[in-house]
Amino acid sequence: MHNFSDLQLLNKMKSYIIYSFIFIAIVSAGCKKDFFNIPPQDSLSADNFYQNTEQVQASTIALYNSPWFDWNAKASWCISELLSGNAHTYSPDVINFGNFSVTGDNTQLASAWNSLYSVVAQSNALINNLKAKVPASVPASVVNNAIGEARFMRAMAYFYLVRTWGNVPIIENSLDYVNNYQINTNPVTDVYKFMINDLKFAEDNCDKMIRTGSVSQGKVSSGSASALLAKVYLYMRDYSNARLKAEQVINSGEFKLYGIDISGKTYADLFKTANNNNEESIAAIQWLGGSSYGHGNALQSFLAFNSEITGTGDGYGSVTPSIDLLTAFEPGDLRRKPTVMMQGDVYPEINQAKGGYTLPVGAVAQGMPAFIKKYVVGTPADNGGKGAAFSTGNNTYLMRYADVLLIEAEAVLAGAERTSDDAALVPFNKIRKRAGLIPKTSITIQDIYQERRMEFVFEADYWFDLGRLDGFNVTSHPKAIAIISNQERGIYSNTTPVVIWGQKYTPTDANFRLPYPTTETILNPKLLLAPVPYNFK
Repeated sequence: MHNFSDLQLLNKMKSYIIYSFIFIAIVSAGCKKDFFNIPPQDSLSADNFYQNTEQVQASTIALYNSPWFDWNAKASWCISELLSGNAHTYSPDVINFGNFSVTGDNTQLASAWNSLYSVVAQSNALINNLKAKVPASVPASVVNNAIGEARFMRAMAYFYLVRTWGNVPIIENSLDYVNNYQINTNPVTDVYKFMINDLKFAEDNCDKMIRTGSVSQGKVSSGSASALLAKVYLYMRDYSNARLKAEQVINSGEFKLYGIDISGKTYADLFKTANNNNEESIAAIQWLGGSSYGHGNALQSFLAFNSEITGTGDGYGSVTPSIDLLTAFEPGDLRRKPTVMMQGDVYPEINQAKGGYTLPVGAVAQGMPAFIKKYVVGTPADNGGKGAAFSTGNNTYLMRYADVLLIEAEAVLAGAERTSDDAALVPFNKIRKRAGLIPKTSITIQDIYQERRMEFVFEADYWFDLGRLDGFNVTSHPKAIAIISNQERGIYSNTTPVVIWGQKYTPTDANFRLPYPTTETILNPKLLLAPVPYNFK
């Protein structure tokens, strides 16, 4: 990655991530703090920061880290997994996501909004300052690559924003709103056009790579932009362009599927700290792990059953798999154990010093006898010394190559009832083969959605898949509502014999767009007005 060796990158990352984050906060300063998450200023200025190629290359590192913290830690799974029926909780602060009663006062909505718009603001700071402040001695290709990275991250943040809230404000320069924070939302269609523009720039200007699993390849590439473009087009039901971009990525050879294209690796290996920035990783949040709060992955703290697993005092079992998810795994699916812990499951990679970890019989939290394994990596000693409370060092995926393969299958299907076309079956069955499942000879959209669900559990995906099932930017969701209303969201009894204490919910069409955070609508009542077409420059 930009001539950094793996060791050089690791040595530089901690200092650069703080240094560049403080700087890009300064150049976007003056905006409302809880909207843009601005840290204190120091002596840095836009005129003395970007002085050479290495500084320009390092300036984007912060975009892969702390701005994403609040989205990643809790908000992402509240929105994607509790709403979708993948997860269950009784935690009073977030139970409303699981029963479709969440209001704008929920703190996780504010955390999601602020975190994602922090990514936008930090990206804007780089986009708007790099060309103006970098001396001519730095090659234009280096500058444009960095801008491309920032535009990719801005597009990724908007992809989450628009799928969560629908109409949202498009902001290209955070300084435009220093003195007047009142801003209208823009229509969903304009937000998608904006994302496409950003991703096309990133595709044209970011470095091309062939992924080798090197730690130094943690940044996004031209191929990363093509992959996200494929997904954006798929959501728009622009199947021809989705297929074009998916095949472009597949044919490039940049990314590989663990366990199929990369032998000796399994689905479980994807989520180990040692395999950060592996060949399947298209884009990922680059967590440092350790004592610096806000710069490590906090997922394990909420997902792990107890502190024996984490070794750092956290591990709260705040959320568990739902009954609906547990019963959705096909017999023999090799993804089950790396995704959810069942009583009696043995994990040699956790608590290695004690010979591994076995989830004990009788382990229960949130009324459920099962727990999330994905993104639970164990103690610092299990992870090369990396880790602390709320701060593991394993990356969080924003997109994996498996997604591209399933996008290709769905784009070939292109809205038809069923297909037996090898162009769809080959990539689809690669996913099933890795999962140890029998290949299919024809597939429907239901098959694809089911495979997507099981492949990307707890990767912030399924709720958004349900939201697009009935079409792009629609207000009616009969197919999705039918699926959700039949989900079992209750718990298993603590009686003998065990029975299901059932609970089902039927969402309304309005539930597929979450309310804007109340803290934001108070400060900016224009959020509640009709969207205004965006003036593209």
